[in-house]
Amino acid sequence: MPMGRITARRKILTLDLSAPSRRERIDQVSVEEPLEIRVGGAPLAVTMRTPGHDIDLAHGFLLTEGMIRSAADIHTARYCAGAVVDDEFGMPENTYNVLDIALRAGVPAPSVDVSRNFYTTSSCGVCGKASIDNIRTRSEYPLGGAGLEQAGLEPAVVASLPDALREAQAAFDRTGGLHAAGLFTYAGDALVVREDVGRHNAVDKVIGWAAQRDLLPLAGHVLMVSGRASFELTQKACMAGIPVLAAVSAPSSLAVDLADELGLTLIGFVRGQRMNVYTHAGRLGPGDN
Repeated sequence: MPMGRITARRKILTLDLSAPSRRERIDQVSVEEPLEIRVGGAPLAVTMRTPGHDIDLAHGFLLTEGMIRSAADIHTARYCAGAVVDDEFGMPENTYNVLDIALRAGVPAPSVDVSRNFYTTSSCGVCGKASIDNIRTRSEYPLGGAGLEQAGLEPAVVASLPDALREAQAAFDRTGGLHAAGLFTYAGDALVVREDVGRHNAVDKVIGWAAQRDLLPLAGHVLMVSGRASFELTQKACMAGIPVLAAVSAPSSLAVDLADELGLTLIGFVRGQRMNVYTHAGRLGPGDN
């Protein structure tokens, strides 16, 4: 995947009303392109994403949608030629925007309900799904049960994660236009950080990375996200067996309800030395207080 496709250069006009002044210059913006995911040659989903780590994204998407149980269910993942035609030879070019997944023998192909629209935008990964019941996918890795309330994560570690996530956002430094998701240990060590125009894509890239390394379930880890905590991100964390989801911004009501139901510790507004713990606070140590 060409690294230049993550950002693009565009001519802009900068206005400063305090000066006042205006000037034209070249700025870098985040690239947004469609990725079509096929399974066995059959179209399954289209998501608007930042190119890069597409195979991680596909693994994470299929797993968090409950279509595969582990990375072992996937035999191959390869890019296909897109619809663009090369004028000189009349052959389709590889646009790196179509990814075909071949499942291993014996793994059933996804059954797509016609009432469920798998087209997703960069801002919402569940748009068009028929109902809440259709997206309340059950995880192979339940978070409840014995040991749920045993404290093991120090609040000071959680407070350090937004800065650690921000430091790893190389593309954000150039564009200011990307979400990020990072997987951290309870000790605060970063395992992987991914950026994308879609927050759900960034999370899928992180989970897909972990799945391919046979790290699931991700007990003893925290998923840190740069924006808000939605129902969908909460579901994805649960599907990967991640016990703690922390966000810089607010959670939604459905995210809180789902986290409470499934045993996930949900933390929002992690800023400076403050945070709000919405569910299952027992996983957090006492801290300094």
